[in-house]
Amino acid sequence: MIKQLPEQFLKRMKHLLGTDFAIFLASYDANRIYGLRTNTLKISKASFLKLSPFQLSPIPWVEEGFYYDEADRPGKHPYYHAGLYYMQEPSAMAPVELLRIQPGDRVLDLCAAPGGKSTQIAAKLQHQGLLVSNDNQAERQKVVVRNLAMFGVRNAIVTVAEPLALAQSFPHYFNKILIDAPCSGEGMFRKDDSMIASWDTHSVAKCSTMQEDILAAAIHLLAPGGRIVYSTCTFSPEENEATIAQFLDGHPEFQVERIAPQYGWSSGRSDWIDGIPGSSEESFKPESIKAVDGTIRLWPHLIQGEGHYIAVLIHNGSGEIDSSTSIVEQVAAPIAMANKKAKQRKATPMPSVSKVKDELASWYDFMKHNLKQPIEGRFICYGSHVFWTNWDLPDMSRINVARPGWFVGSMKKNRFEPSHALAMGLYKDDALRVFDFAVDSLEISRYLRGETLILDDRLMIKPSPDTPSKGYCLITVGGFPIGWGKWLDGILKNEYPAGWRVT
Repeated sequence: MIKQLPEQFLKRMKHLLGTDFAIFLASYDANRIYGLRTNTLKISKASFLKLSPFQLSPIPWVEEGFYYDEADRPGKHPYYHAGLYYMQEPSAMAPVELLRIQPGDRVLDLCAAPGGKSTQIAAKLQHQGLLVSNDNQAERQKVVVRNLAMFGVRNAIVTVAEPLALAQSFPHYFNKILIDAPCSGEGMFRKDDSMIASWDTHSVAKCSTMQEDILAAAIHLLAPGGRIVYSTCTFSPEENEATIAQFLDGHPEFQVERIAPQYGWSSGRSDWIDGIPGSSEESFKPESIKAVDGTIRLWPHLIQGEGHYIAVLIHNGSGEIDSSTSIVEQVAAPIAMANKKAKQRKATPMPSVSKVKDELASWYDFMKHNLKQPIEGRFICYGSHVFWTNWDLPDMSRINVARPGWFVGSMKKNRFEPSHALAMGLYKDDALRVFDFAVDSLEISRYLRGETLILDDRLMIKPSPDTPSKGYCLITVGGFPIGWGKWLDGILKNEYPAGWRVT
């Protein structure tokens, strides 16, 4: 690995780290560090530890996080398909912890793909408040949609928009914003060889400019007194300390909330700003330079993780942010360009709220015959698709909305077809008919491969013997939903999504 590292990268890190460079470089010879995070939407930490078959040790900065041995291969286990945990690099779990999320918050994950941090946010919200997971690349958002569905998240909207375009729909709407910014990815070198090959393409200069633009847009999305957590998985001061110092210079209404350098974390390095090519300490206000010492760096030679940089930015709460002009007047040209790009991506308009229950007759009929209690709330139709959206939303007609809420299923001719996301967002006791299989059973293995199962309905869990056996059944593993099946005359038709099946 060391021989493959870019020569310019090594030269710069040696200059920055000095005597620590040797142990930093030696960390690239060590084995990768692996982590997973318990999904507390489905299971408590204590309960997960009781049933987990893996050798786990705690990650000190994440209550629900654990290191695991690569040989355990948790991605192959049925509990993974039940959404009981998310596999995530340990240092990447730190930014959401510093967002200090409470149930009921309005949270924006501005650069969400592939969605790991969105699942962490959702677990902390506990189905309360709202999560908007945004990315400007539609293809990347498909993975976000899948991860949120697997986690059983109900209170999330997935959007595809440039940050400034998003501000037109959500002006000063969020009290918490996560910016896990696109970066040169130097902290990913040990994890992903492709990041080494693309390091020159994703240049530090290009990335720092992009990061400055994203931060500048975020202030139009944040409510007064709100909190922004900015993070990267790179080591370059240009993308970290210098980016934050520049932001503070232009926005005196913000301040850095100092992060304690615990768990082996290190403080930000204001001394590294002087020496950035084309920059000097005179480029920034002294108070902005001093403030970045309150940010943190996670180094791979000091912690068990690949590395991260994190800054917490707090708005002082005095009045509205940039209240002198409207969002459109402030950033009219950039937004126009963002909207043009969105149209080129064939943006899908936001659906209108369905007000007439008859429009959703097949959905209500499905709930009556397959769920113990109907799901309460407001539903919207997106073509033939039905979504649960139990919150008040602003006008989102200008942006591409990939998922306007919890996708519960699709209305077909004279019937309703439940979604996999609905199954994953339910609990075992919500369904009228359940087949619960052991984690090591042949049945669950065959189900995950998409096979049809021959099953006696005496194995079916029902509230009473009089409950009809025919119909949709919730398939669970050890009591945790994993998908749908449709039972008729001893045959369970497999409804596990084709693209999710284990081969």
